[in-house]
Amino acid sequence: MEANTRSTGRLPAAFLTPGSSSFMDFLTDQSPAMLPGNRQLPPMKGAIEAPHGTTIVAASFPGGVVLAGDRRATMGSMIAQRDIQKVFPADEYSAVGIAGTAGLAVEMVKLFQLELEHFEKVEGAQLSLEGKANRLSTMIRSNLAMAMQGLAVVPLFAGYDVDRERGRIFSYDVTGGRSEEQGYASTGSGSIFARTSMKKLYREDLTQEQTLTLVVQALYDAADDDSATGGPDVARRIYPILTVITDEGFRKLAETESADIARSVLERRLEQPDGPRAELL
Repeated sequence: MEANTRSTGRLPAAFLTPGSSSFMDFLTDQSPAMLPGNRQLPPMKGAIEAPHGTTIVAASFPGGVVLAGDRRATMGSMIAQRDIQKVFPADEYSAVGIAGTAGLAVEMVKLFQLELEHFEKVEGAQLSLEGKANRLSTMIRSNLAMAMQGLAVVPLFAGYDVDRERGRIFSYDVTGGRSEEQGYASTGSGSIFARTSMKKLYREDLTQEQTLTLVVQALYDAADDDSATGGPDVARRIYPILTVITDEGFRKLAETESADIARSVLERRLEQPDGPRAELL
């Protein structure tokens, strides 16, 4: 930025010149050091101890999709935070759930939100859901150098496709590889247990309310077997973050709504500690 621009208080020419609809491309050209993937870490021995977000789950239903997350962040064997937020709106019709290094993941989500907002302002229209999933894939890939040093970010992306009129779910690996999931998906340390739970209970004809109960059951099962995943904490009034995305847009359930669903699951677990049983045939 030129000195005379600073003194007059005017924006630099780069901010007034039409360019790419990608905010990341703009940063790459004007201030590449601000991109998380371009930061250089000093040499170090051993793994870096940083808070990590754990289990995220998603499940679709006729008319939309549910994205949910537990509230625990861990640092090694220690609980770093009990009420972390891991699910964020990306825009009006999509959301991101974060797993992996919490600080970097939250920063990536904020950059992703800016990316989508910038595109809409420049182009005058929203990206397709497929396009949003691809943009997030590019951001994850740019973090690969840090992921190789133990600071990985592996989100779950879900949204309502206004063109296809249905909910869709996308999962990723640390290299930015993207896969569209059918019906349900999970990521994070407890994902294998959550996915197994949903595999036995999921049906394509579930209502929105049943799908919300399904994801809470899955998070409960994950917490039951994975110490890094936090279950509903009635004593502290800490419950899973539950969000729904439909043709009406993104909605985060109020704490009282999440509490009611979590308590109903807990009450049934007093009778069936291992959860509901799927039919054999």
